[in-house]
Amino acid sequence: MKKVYCIGEALIDFVAENQGSDLRKAVTFTKKAGGAPANVACAINKLNGNAAFVGAIGKDAFGAYLKQTLLDHKVDLSELQESEEFTTLAFVSIAEDGERDFVFSRGADKSLQYNSKLKHQFNNQILHFGAATAFLGGSLEEAYGHYLFDALTQEAFICFDPNYRADLWAGCDEKFIKKCIPFVEKSHLCKFSLEEALLISGCATKEEACDYLHQVGVPIICITLGSEGTLLSCKGQRTTVPSTKVTPVDTTGAGDTFIGCLLRQLSELESPIAISEDFEKLKEMISIANKAGAITTTKFGAIAALPSASEVF
Repeated sequence: MKKVYCIGEALIDFVAENQGSDLRKAVTFTKKAGGAPANVACAINKLNGNAAFVGAIGKDAFGAYLKQTLLDHKVDLSELQESEEFTTLAFVSIAEDGERDFVFSRGADKSLQYNSKLKHQFNNQILHFGAATAFLGGSLEEAYGHYLFDALTQEAFICFDPNYRADLWAGCDEKFIKKCIPFVEKSHLCKFSLEEALLISGCATKEEACDYLHQVGVPIICITLGSEGTLLSCKGQRTTVPSTKVTPVDTTGAGDTFIGCLLRQLSELESPIAISEDFEKLKEMISIANKAGAITTTKFGAIAALPSASEVF
């Protein structure tokens, strides 16, 4: 089984309780471990995979909580860095349909320092880049670029999820798109929400978006569509793989669980890059990943709601 290196942020989600989608009305918050790459790493290991987290947390109580959560999921933390800056926080409101609204307070995640010695560990492994905060500057962004280059030189399987957050990029969408394009170009697999696919491509439909993004370079595209399932596009073939029907209470982390489950399955392959030649197998994998993502929405939180292998496989 290959190791999946998840690079990016770990943070605390403060989830507003007993209110709709308006944070102004929120009074009570519940602390949850989160951050897209950290969620993915935990999802992989909850499904009996082998994940490492590459990121930075603060030397504070919240950082200690995140570290323990990752350890509880047996995530490899040999590349975890602890910063003098405070741990990054996100305040999350949840509407009745489970959709979310975010406000970020950025801290330690931006301070991740590039480790050149990590390069050779990537050989024929899997790297997942979850970019919610990675393009916002700091040494994390510089490290991100270095690790992408390292993955290419080591023939690793590269996965990219832009994790677009509108409140982080207000008025700066073009800058975000420009920073995403090199990762779309070099990745073997990209996972997008519909909003992200249309934003980055500049297209009006998901089909047109797939055509554009394939032209940029990525061979395998997954566009998650919530209860409608996932649009899979690869090598001139395209289909929507149905989702598992559930009653959602919180969609936080559903996309991370989806891609974590997909990467967990890919990690069992001798050559994940070659999966682009087997569309039927990809469809089977995505159906399972859809199920994992759906289960996550039936509970509050991201990491706290992750399904086990026995629930998914």
